[in-house]
Amino acid sequence: MPILVEADSTTAGVLVNALPAGSPVVSRAEDVDGLLTGRGHSSVVIGPTIEMATAAALAERIRVGHPATSVVLIRHDLEPNVFAQAMQVGITAVVAADDQPALNTALSRARGTWEAIHGPTNPGERDGRVFTVFSPKGGVGKTTMSVNLSVALAKTRAEVVIVDLDLAFGDVAITLQVIPERTITDAAESESDLDFSLLQQLLTRHESGVSILAAPTHPEGRDQVTASLARRVIQTLRRHFDYVVIDTPPGFDDQVLGAFDETDECVVVATLDVPTIKNTKVAMETLDLLHLIPNNRHLVLNRADEEVGLSLANVEEILGMPVEVSLPSSTAVASATNHGRPIVLSKPDHAVSKAIEAFARTLAGNAATPTSTAPAKRGLFGRQKK
Repeated sequence: MPILVEADSTTAGVLVNALPAGSPVVSRAEDVDGLLTGRGHSSVVIGPTIEMATAAALAERIRVGHPATSVVLIRHDLEPNVFAQAMQVGITAVVAADDQPALNTALSRARGTWEAIHGPTNPGERDGRVFTVFSPKGGVGKTTMSVNLSVALAKTRAEVVIVDLDLAFGDVAITLQVIPERTITDAAESESDLDFSLLQQLLTRHESGVSILAAPTHPEGRDQVTASLARRVIQTLRRHFDYVVIDTPPGFDDQVLGAFDETDECVVVATLDVPTIKNTKVAMETLDLLHLIPNNRHLVLNRADEEVGLSLANVEEILGMPVEVSLPSSTAVASATNHGRPIVLSKPDHAVSKAIEAFARTLAGNAATPTSTAPAKRGLFGRQKK
């Protein structure tokens, strides 16, 4: 799957429509390195507003570090010196910004080169990305975030599945008010020969278009889902969905650690209270010790507007990472959850909806930086206001 690098959002919006569905988009050349490290991509498409010096430096890094990945340069003007510079740094193709057939040909050749080195991809398979939503402490709005993030991603016309890995007390199904006929436990009997045709039978479809792999109906079902099964489920789903969102239980267990091994981006949810911040710091230190997703963590702060003696600056200093998204409280969020229609679906113009949708675009690569909402009168998911 190609990666598009384009700083201008309007130009990026036009170009991404010419790429396969789910292709990540970044605004900065330096953001490409992390994507290539996490998952293999057949090509990197450099948009016309990226300066030639930046494009050349990126192409050189890709040539050295990821030789199977082709680089396609898009320019408004195809001047002779552009081709000469492109050849020097190993850029595979240079195409005009308005030449769709040439771009298609370049991407097809890039895919052919990739498959010649890594082997062909089965028809219809994707190279989906995995977003794991995590908190070491319960009651912070983690499942609400997982569900709303999934719906926001689905609104981009992507194929999205949410996996409930809170195997003892998972709430994804009840949050979306669906009654699953089958759950992840039903995959245990076929762990040795698990494939997508079997997993398809276990998924429940929500009206938003999100598919759900529900947690066991009863807590004892967790014992049937091994860490290896959890990993195999994620590996299988990512080949058939653009995005796999993992909702996790508070803290670490073998299944969660297995999910982290498959994770491209980790969304860490916290609130403005000392126990949560302390536990979050310990959790981040644990991930560091285990060398898990060191560069792709995103801090979401719930109840960010509560006056409890802690500020965003305090949280950033303690955790050593920036708050990428801050969300205000709203009874509308709790009401939407109680009615089985997440806030981003039932009230897309709400401040929380806009923040989560902007964050979803960021994770999907369609925005330069995450967006935070201005603080309201109180905290986050389901408190006061409106």
